[in-house]
Amino acid sequence: MRRKDLIVEVRDVLAKTGFFLSDEHEGRGLSFDVVARRDEQLLLIKVLQNADALGKAGADELRLLATTLGGSPLVVGEHTGGGAMEDGVIYSRFGVPILSKQTFVDLLEEGVPPFMFSAPGGLYVRLDAEALRRARDERGVSLGTLADVAGVSRRTIQMYLEGMSATVDIAVRLEEFLGEPLVLPVDPFAYSKETGTLLSSFEAFARFERDVFEKLKSLGFDVFPTIRSPFEAMASRESLYLAGVPAKGEPVEHKARIVANISQVVERDAVLFVEIHTRRQSIEGTPLIQRAELRKIRAPEEIEDLIDERGK
Repeated sequence: MRRKDLIVEVRDVLAKTGFFLSDEHEGRGLSFDVVARRDEQLLLIKVLQNADALGKAGADELRLLATTLGGSPLVVGEHTGGGAMEDGVIYSRFGVPILSKQTFVDLLEEGVPPFMFSAPGGLYVRLDAEALRRARDERGVSLGTLADVAGVSRRTIQMYLEGMSATVDIAVRLEEFLGEPLVLPVDPFAYSKETGTLLSSFEAFARFERDVFEKLKSLGFDVFPTIRSPFEAMASRESLYLAGVPAKGEPVEHKARIVANISQVVERDAVLFVEIHTRRQSIEGTPLIQRAELRKIRAPEEIEDLIDERGK
C-alpha cells in the first residue's frame, strides 16, 4: 500500500471514531501527518510504510510537540526492516510508540488494546502482579514451584511479583498453571515524556526566524523551535502559542491557514510573524505581527495583547 493511501485510511479511522482532524497538507519530511483531537485526547500521528524510516531527529521533534501540547505521539506503519509488523503488538523507536494499521483499527474502532510489546529479546507482556500474588497465595504455591513452571529462577518470579514484565511464553505457562488471567493491556499513549536532544541555539535558522526567536526569548518566553512542522516554533509564557514565520516567497495567506487549522485542533492560539510590510492585522483570525512592530515591543504582555486583539 502506498503511504498516501495509508494516510487516507488512518484519517478515515480517526474521523469514524469521533476525532476532529487537521487538514491534509502537502509538506514532505514533516514529523507528523495528522493531528487529531477527541475530547481531551490529542494525538500527533506519523504514518510510515516502513516504521524504521522514523529517524531520531523526527522522533525527538514528534515527542517535543506531543509533550508540550499535552498530547501523545504515535506512528502507524505497515512493516519494519525485519518484515511485517505483528498485530496486537506495540513497537517503539526512539521513545515513540508504533502500531500496525490493524492494531490501530482494533484499538480505535473495537476498543481492543494491544497486550504485547516488542523489546530486545522478543515479545513481552505486562503481568498483573496483584493477580499473580493473589493466585499464588490462594493456592499455596511456592516461589520454587512457580519458578519450575515458568522455567526461570525464584528471583525472577519475585521480580514478576514486583511488577516486572515477562516474555509471552512465560506468561502463558503461569496462566495455564494458575488458571488465572495475568496479562494486562498495554497503553500505546503512555510514553516517556523526555523529548530527546533538542536544538540548543537558533543558529540553524534564517535571519528573520532567528531574530523572532531571540526577541521572544529576551521577553521571557520559552521558545521551542521546530524543523519538521508546518509552524516554526512553540512559544510559551502564561499561554502557549504556535508561531509561524513565512519563508521568503511563501504566501502569507497559505501559511496562516495551515497554522490556524492546526491551532484549532490542538486548541492553542496561533500567530504569524511577517517580515513584509502589510496593512492586514490578521488573516482569517490568525494574528500577524510585523517585523517593525516586533522591534518596538518591550514587554511580553504587548505581544500577548496583540495576539488577543487581532485573533478576535
